[in-house]
Amino acid sequence: MKRDYKKLQNGSDIRGIALEGIAGEVPNLGAEEAERLSAAFLLWLSEKTGKKPGELKVAVGRDPRISGEMLLEAVIRGLARHGATVIPCGLASTPAMFMSTVFPEFACHGAIMITASHLPFNRNGFKYFHRGGGLDKNDIGKIIAWAEGEAFLAALGDPVAEQDWKRSEQGLMGVYSRFLRDKIKAGVNSCLDYEKPLKGLKIVVDAGNGGGGFYAKQVLAPLGADISASQFLEPDGTFPNHAPNPEDKAAMAAISQQVLETQSDLGLIFDTDVDRSSAVDHQGREISRNGIVAMAAALVAETYPGTTVVTDSITSDQLTVFLEQELGLKHKRFKRGYKNVINEAVRLNEEGIDSQLAIETSGHAALKENHFLDDGAYLATKIVIKAAQLAAEGKTLDSLINRLEEPVEAIEIRLPITCEDFGPYGDRILQELRQWSSMSDCAQRKADGEIEAVEEGSCVLCHCGMSLVEPNYEGVRINFNQSHGDGWCLLRKSLHDPIMPLNIESNQPGGCKQIAEKLRPFLAAYEQLDISKL
Repeated sequence: MKRDYKKLQNGSDIRGIALEGIAGEVPNLGAEEAERLSAAFLLWLSEKTGKKPGELKVAVGRDPRISGEMLLEAVIRGLARHGATVIPCGLASTPAMFMSTVFPEFACHGAIMITASHLPFNRNGFKYFHRGGGLDKNDIGKIIAWAEGEAFLAALGDPVAEQDWKRSEQGLMGVYSRFLRDKIKAGVNSCLDYEKPLKGLKIVVDAGNGGGGFYAKQVLAPLGADISASQFLEPDGTFPNHAPNPEDKAAMAAISQQVLETQSDLGLIFDTDVDRSSAVDHQGREISRNGIVAMAAALVAETYPGTTVVTDSITSDQLTVFLEQELGLKHKRFKRGYKNVINEAVRLNEEGIDSQLAIETSGHAALKENHFLDDGAYLATKIVIKAAQLAAEGKTLDSLINRLEEPVEAIEIRLPITCEDFGPYGDRILQELRQWSSMSDCAQRKADGEIEAVEEGSCVLCHCGMSLVEPNYEGVRINFNQSHGDGWCLLRKSLHDPIMPLNIESNQPGGCKQIAEKLRPFLAAYEQLDISKL
């Protein structure tokens, strides 16, 4: 039987359609795929550690998705039938699954989290870990290639009879919650009440019916916080209230409204598997995107002055000003993709450049002090500690980032590439955009002797007033002066799809539209780029 699992790869994760229910979406991730991929991961882990499959211990957990239990049992089969000791963790968070390789009570060699993050209810997938962290894109490619064939099964040895499978039931989320509670107690270090350092704080947690409800019930409440205004804590894989996603406008509006209506001190919101988080201050103002980057950086700056913060490519110029001029840090704007951002921070440290924080505007935040694990609950814990400390001084959390400015306008337009060979087509557009933006029409015409000197940026019919941003590590980023939109744009290729996202920000009303119009003649020349939404 010929198998094709390549479409299941999503960068460093596996993601697929696990259930029927959405028109046109045919399931491609079921029990067979789960079992074979898990066995292939076991072989990868065996090669990585130098241990035989029967010597390995692997933890397995899931988010609340409807397909989770079915896939969990298939994953367990794929591991146990080849001799591994399996620790089923039930409902869990992605960061907790990695911590099963760190906590001495577990000492796992690897872990598998069954999740599709914020994607719709019919999707699911796998995130894999070893003791050094998450797997990279090439690792996933190798696992998929093995799982598609038969030879890898022989490398795993003879199957183990079901009655001899090794399972060990242990309560991972209880240990992980205690780890976070201890972090808060030590961080606040209240001389008034060490065991209840959050007494007097009213905190709204919005889990979006994903896996983050434990943070309110098992972390905050035992430390004295009032969590009575929290919402959508119960796991429900249909996600009936809003998408469990800090980037979702409806989700952020829901928690902002709840904080305001209940007069709470702080709001925390998680994605489905709790590797991302954002916050809301006591006035219901979102601390997300640029704000969550600034907040995390402000917390890091207190202990690690001058460190380098690595972010994704779509952060604002105002954020750079805040990080470098207000906090005294260094900002490296890198690429989209949480693994890209994390790997770059790790690389900088290996080269002797201190980088304590890797963070995406999506809410993925990884700190060096926490194994460079993107852990939404850990970031929330750092925020809660600071909120408690500030409350004792009569201050509020927003005081940390009140000097962060935001652009007047910000939009993202996703431009589909309609040809089959979309990768090279997108590369061509970016290469030619880079050339097009490097020299203004008037400068070229002057060089050709067609016109005399012209004041820079004074033209309205050509692309004067723009300048290519260098260095730039993803796509093409262009700055526009005040006469031409007073902002910037970034055109890049999607990480996985036939899409070219175009981000535009401006510091003046109507500026995004002005910048878009400057780009329109260039983009319109590409017949297989759909600019109907521009």
